[in-house]
This record gives sequence, C-alpha cells and structure tokens, in this order.
Amino acid sequence: MTAILFTMFAILVGMHSLQTPMNEAPKNNTTSKLPLLLPDSKTEPSKYCYEVFAWQYTAVWIGIFGFIVVSQAYEHLTAWGYLGVCGGLALPLMLQPFLYPLASAPVVKNRIIINPDMQRPFYKRYSTKATIYLMTYAFIGNYWYTHYFYSVLKAEYTMPSHRLNDVPIAMFLATHFYFCTYHVCVSNGILRYVDKSYQKGWMKTMLFWFTILFLSYFTAFMETLTISSFPYYRFEDRTMAYTWGSAFYGIYFIVSFPGFYYFDSHIDDSQQKDRPVSLVDTFTTACGHGMMILLLLDFVRLYLGIPLVIGGVAFATTG
Repeated sequence: MTAILFTMFAILVGMHSLQTPMNEAPKNNTTSKLPLLLPDSKTEPSKYCYEVFAWQYTAVWIGIFGFIVVSQAYEHLTAWGYLGVCGGLALPLMLQPFLYPLASAPVVKNRIIINPDMQRPFYKRYSTKATIYLMTYAFIGNYWYTHYFYSVLKAEYTMPSHRLNDVPIAMFLATHFYFCTYHVCVSNGILRYVDKSYQKGWMKTMLFWFTILFLSYFTAFMETLTISSFPYYRFEDRTMAYTWGSAFYGIYFIVSFPGFYYFDSHIDDSQQKDRPVSLVDTFTTACGHGMMILLLLDFVRLYLGIPLVIGGVAFATTG
C-alpha cells in the first residue's frame, strides 16, 4: 500500500517539475505555500465565499466526528442516535443556501468579499446548486454503490441503524459532509492549482488527469484508514480493502472530482447570462456523473466475475 502511494506521489512530483509555469502567478489571494488554490475573490466571489465556508465547517465536523470516534462515544448511540449525529452535522451544509446565503465574508487585502449569492434568488445561488449536486451524488452513492462494496469487498455495517435499501440512513447524511470536504475544499483547490499554475499543453493535461487519479486513490485510502478504528464497518479482508478497495472506491472520484470542479464554472461572469445552470441541470448532471460511476463499478465487478446481490427491503431497523 505504502509502495503504491509513494510511487504515485513520486511520479506526480516528477510531472510537476516538467511543467512550464504561467508567466503571471495565479491570483489565489492567499499566502499558503500548499498546492491548494482558492478561487479568485474578484472574478469568482461566489465560489470563493462558498469554499471558505466549506473549509471553516470542515474543521467543525471533523472535530466533532473525531471526538466521537476517539472517545468511542458511538458505543452509546442507538439507531436514532446515529441518525441524530450524522443528520445534525449534515444540516448546516444542507440549510446554508436557505438560511445563510452569505456563506462567509472574508477580508482579502483589506476588502470584504460579499457573496453575490446574497442578491440572487434561492434557485440561482451557487451554494444551492453545489448542495443539490452533492446531495444527489451522495444519495446515488449510498443507494447503489454501497451494494458493490457488500458484494465485491464483503463489507457490512453492523451498528444499530434505520436502513433504506439495506444501507444505514445515517450514512446517506454522513456522506454529504464528507463529500463536501472532498470536493469543495480539497479536490477543487488542488485541481485549480494545477489548472492555473502551468501553461497549457499536453504535459499539463497529463498532469491534471494523473493528479485526479492520485487524489482519488489517496482520498479513498485515507477515508478507509481513518475509519478503521470504527468496529461497526467491517471488511472480510481489511488488507484487500486498503489496496484494492481504495482503488474501487477511488472510481467514484475519478468522475466526480473533475465533474464538480468544472460544474457551473461561469456563475460569476457574463457568460452565465447566456447559459445559466438551472436546478434541473444540476440534478441531471449529478445523475449523469452517477451513472458513469455505476457503469465503471459494474465493469470492474464483471471483470472480477463477482455476482451483484442486492437484498433487503425499502425500510428496516437493525440493532
């Protein structure tokens, strides 16, 4: 596992060293030395404010979730308790477009950035569309993709839970704040760094897509590793889960990381008037990306010759 990640990282560093930097440094409006780039606060204020909000909330949910895992407070949770914790952590992100369209008001170079979403009707806000995209994607992932983990990796959830299609409903909710951090914060920032830091050409294109491959595998592995101490999500073979399972899970992000990065890319420029992204467009885009992922997962399953078994009922309570 370590060898795989080290090799991919070494290739990534080598590819970066071969790139030709932009003549003008990208305007990320930050002093961070990390390969993460926030949107330009002048030309993309909607995305800038939303990504700052997502970073701020990421610190909150990771702190709470981490405390629950480390302290083993989950041992005292019932099915309703899991639902309450995951639902409570997901709600601020789901309700933000309704109740707090400002998202954040960061100060950049002594100038307060005001989110244009404040002046837009609810259905035109970037935060609304980002939330619907991630909620749709999280639902599809849990409702369908989880059964591939059940069948291919012999995974199972054993904690008390209210279930939809044999998947804990709490996981539908938890996936939303996990995916918000993965997409809005991490992948958007890293892909933007690659996109804005180097001159166009086939070498940059290769770097961009290899970054997606590395980031997808690394994200999947780190999630698997960080929840390994949670005893109620089990694999028949944990070593296989870390290696092949991470690659299997990474298929999600090979599609969704670039898909979300380019989603509604003209929200703050004049081209938005000519081709606005509606809520229907948002939903169908997420569904389209979801179908692409489903096909890739099924191609892998067919290659391995493992039957897909989907059991259970619409609603059930276990534990």
